Amino acid sequence: MNYEIIVVGGGHAGCEAALACARKNHKTLLISGNLDNIADMPCNPSIGGPAKGIVVREIDALGGEMAKNTDKSSLQMKILNTKKGKAVQALRAQADKILYKKEMQKTLKNQENLDLMGAFVENLIVKDGKIGGVILADGTEINAKAVILTTGTYLRSSILIGSKKKSEGPHGEKESKFLSTKLKELGFTIKRLKTGTPPRIERSSIDFDKVAIEEGSKENLTFSYDNNDALAYHYQIPCHLVYTNSKTHEIIKEHLKESSMYGGYVEGVGPRYCPSIEDKVVRFSDKERHQLFLEPESLSYDDIYLQGFSTSMPEYVQEEMVHSLKGLENAKILRYAYAIEYDAIDSKQIKRSLETKLIEGLYTAGQINGTSGYEEAAGQGLIAGINASLKIEGKDPLILNRSESYIGVLIDDLVTKGVKDPYRLLTSRAEYRLLLRNDNADLRLRDYGYQIGLIDEDTYKKFNEKKNNIEKIISILKSEKITPTKETNTLLEKLGTAPLKDGITLYDLLKRPELSFNDIEKIKELYNYCNDLSNTLNEMADELNNGTIKWSDLMKNQEGADISEVSTFDVVEENFHEFTGLIYDGAFSEHITSAEKKGLTGDDIDEEAAKKIAEEFIGKDIIKNTKNNGYVENGNIPVYRFEITTNSDKTIGISVSKKGGHVVFLNYNREVSEENISEQEAVQKGKEYLANKGFGNMQETYYLKENGFTNVRVFGKK
Repeated sequence: MNYEIIVVGGGHAGCEAALACARKNHKTLLISGNLDNIADMPCNPSIGGPAKGIVVREIDALGGEMAKNTDKSSLQMKILNTKKGKAVQALRAQADKILYKKEMQKTLKNQENLDLMGAFVENLIVKDGKIGGVILADGTEINAKAVILTTGTYLRSSILIGSKKKSEGPHGEKESKFLSTKLKELGFTIKRLKTGTPPRIERSSIDFDKVAIEEGSKENLTFSYDNNDALAYHYQIPCHLVYTNSKTHEIIKEHLKESSMYGGYVEGVGPRYCPSIEDKVVRFSDKERHQLFLEPESLSYDDIYLQGFSTSMPEYVQEEMVHSLKGLENAKILRYAYAIEYDAIDSKQIKRSLETKLIEGLYTAGQINGTSGYEEAAGQGLIAGINASLKIEGKDPLILNRSESYIGVLIDDLVTKGVKDPYRLLTSRAEYRLLLRNDNADLRLRDYGYQIGLIDEDTYKKFNEKKNNIEKIISILKSEKITPTKETNTLLEKLGTAPLKDGITLYDLLKRPELSFNDIEKIKELYNYCNDLSNTLNEMADELNNGTIKWSDLMKNQEGADISEVSTFDVVEENFHEFTGLIYDGAFSEHITSAEKKGLTGDDIDEEAAKKIAEEFIGKDIIKNTKNNGYVENGNIPVYRFEITTNSDKTIGISVSKKGGHVVFLNYNREVSEENISEQEAVQKGKEYLANKGFGNMQETYYLKENGFTNVRVFGKK
């Protein structure tokens, strides 16, 4: 058998990867050990949450399926962190596990260019460092130009409950016994990781009068930008809130050594940010209680998921623990909790395209890369599918930067830092989270989806209409002023905001945090100005209230850089293969140290040509001024130096080589400490910085001291 692309594994990563490849018109085969469990949700019955919900919207913006499928199967929709800033707000849906799986399987089966096969892949066909296909457990060989491994928790997986350990995957399914061993033979570093799941409770055995109700949001919410059919509030199914107590904690402490984890039966490293309940009790012993949620799994059966109560205790101890909870005194456990450990590769052995460094044409996505979570897996699967397709087409891969997507943050963290424990995406991991909001994923990424070919013409046309409408409204808001009349100030005071002393544009007025677009619209002048756009105002309200306008200044100046500058820095980090970490009391610059190794070739250029290259590299549209700083020998490389001031008054030093016109030095500040640091601290910072980027063989030199700064160079080689 011959295919262009083979996807191994039918979880969330595998589904997105297979659909992306097939939709790009490549003959694709999805192989899963059990076709009935494709798109299964073996753990929590929810999609989204802080950072993760934004990933789902990014998947949708790029042309993926998770958002659409979640909208089809949701039991409840909620916007989280509404009392906090927009940077940390995100959607979360309670999903019907049965319906989610059913709808995704239907989508896969109806997709052209995609075949499904129930089988186990236990080896790879590799020739001269290139992938050639897969070998099934029965010895069947299937050829392919690219292979994407999305094996989830099935690589040599083991289920642990107390002292009992069984070699099997989730739900007691067969595990993949030999594939990780074959990967090790091919040179991959194999890690052992662990995760877990809580018990499921029979709904009718819970006393809901003793627990607090947790309802969804009343707004019409959807994950997909292309879905206008939101789940109405009165159709939503509530969750419920319950807490552990001192009795629960006493039971856990008394039986601690009987758990798989504390009894010494676990080999794998567990998740830091989603620990078991026994781990919570031990690590946070000062806490009198821990929050738990009772979440419905499906309308098709009565299982209630006890979120936050993951454990590997023996069954009889789980009974005691559950019955100690208020409202669950008589609860019936339908399925006991368990821990599961599995193999994963070292994610530093993959590229940002998710192609492995060791085998050309082999891609990995999801938990095999050390991540946890459905959303993280789906995002990687989509990128792996896109890039496997682009490679076959002879095109450059899609690389998402940290400044333009949470998917970019996730992948960059994986390939530069690696993982010690199952990686969970958090808003705190994103330096540019003000840019990466729930409300603007389409504005950030939909152009990519269209260029790649996963967004159709009609969808893209509607998207451009939305962008144009936003621009029209913003243009009106910027062009029209209101003055401090008695009538205007009276209205502003009624709206809970300060009266005017001088005239102000409606655009600047809307930047006030206490005002919304609906408040502004009450001003008669605005209503008249925007009357011709009245049909689009409701659709644009969230973006206008909380996105483009509210955060415009902060977005431009976050970390002292606007979007264009951030993207420029990412280019430097990706393309320069040998760095010098130059420390300015905690601020870094990156510097090529060897012209020969970098291969700086080409004809000599003059200063004017070098200036043009420097300005194009930074981006002419963001430059306020360019200053020539002369011609020098920089690390034995003759260069022209320039100091560029941006529109946001950020200064960037840039050097362009005389030979060939290559950008060989870029200086920008970040993480600047408030006080001077010692030479030793500077050296340590530099080494940590380079180590996180995969550099070794490090040497340091104390460069110079001037203007109260200690400047240290730390050299690293890959």
